[in-house]
Amino acid sequence: MSELNYEIVQHDGGWAYKVSDVFSETFPTHDHALVAAKNAAARQSLSGETDGISYQDASGRWHEELAQGTDRPQTHVVDVAEPDPKG
Repeated sequence: MSELNYEIVQHDGGWAYKVSDVFSETFPTHDHALVAAKNAAARQSLSGETDGISYQDASGRWHEELAQGTDRPQTHVVDVAEPDPKG
């Protein structure tokens, strides 16, 4: 089983969560970003339907795979940031 970490970080004048190198939208407070990360992590863990997927890798090549709806990652919310006491 794969694992995904949702990391709470300061971003673009506010707060966001980050998975690998991808940022969420910016939230006005640390607490808003934390709640959003927890919700996103919970949704990521839900089973879905088995379906075909296509994706492009870093070198520009396209791949097609069958993604099992029950093959969901284990998710973690990582909050090591120091929130601003004002929110």
